[in-house]
Amino acid sequence: MPSEITAELTPLIGWLDLFGLGVFAMSGALAAARARQTLVTFAFFALVTGVGGGTVRDLLIGAPVFWVHNWRVAAVCMGAALLIWSTPHWFWRGRAIDWFDAVGLAVYAVFGAAKSIGLGVPALPAIMMGVITACVGGIIRDVLAGEPSILLRPELYVTAAALAAGSFVGLVLLGVPLFVAAVIGALAGFTLRALAIVRGLSIPAYRG
Repeated sequence: MPSEITAELTPLIGWLDLFGLGVFAMSGALAAARARQTLVTFAFFALVTGVGGGTVRDLLIGAPVFWVHNWRVAAVCMGAALLIWSTPHWFWRGRAIDWFDAVGLAVYAVFGAAKSIGLGVPALPAIMMGVITACVGGIIRDVLAGEPSILLRPELYVTAAALAAGSFVGLVLLGVPLFVAAVIGALAGFTLRALAIVRGLSIPAYRG
């Protein structure tokens, strides 16, 4: 990727990272709230949910693990945990986890793809890195909370992440401005995931 495009990606990646991180961390803290856990557990759930996917991505693409050398990441996760801890349970009732997760999914899918192509990863692997960034944290959260993994539910989840990452990468390759591509990609992924939450959209399962 030309150096000027890489330079343009840098501020975009930073904003997507912090926003997606905070939303995903809140979904992790909400899982701890649902289980009536302590503040320590809130913080742990927020951290592993926020950084899980990005950690796997960075290890796969050979990049420094993003949160180890950036104190702001842990601070955002701790702040998200404290925010959820400090608010009444009724404020987050219903499918709040699903909606926070949907926002984080869309944004982090674009972020993971953007960081990957910014480091020279080809288009298709970059899309896969976007999916991993978006999905792994939620999977870890569900396993730790003892809930059925979102990956195994019939609703569209990985597909929504793939749509977000794929739309972003495709638009970038077509020459669309990076910010516009990021917005369109994130909105596409969020819309598909929202439809899955509201209407239970799913892809056909194996019937044997």
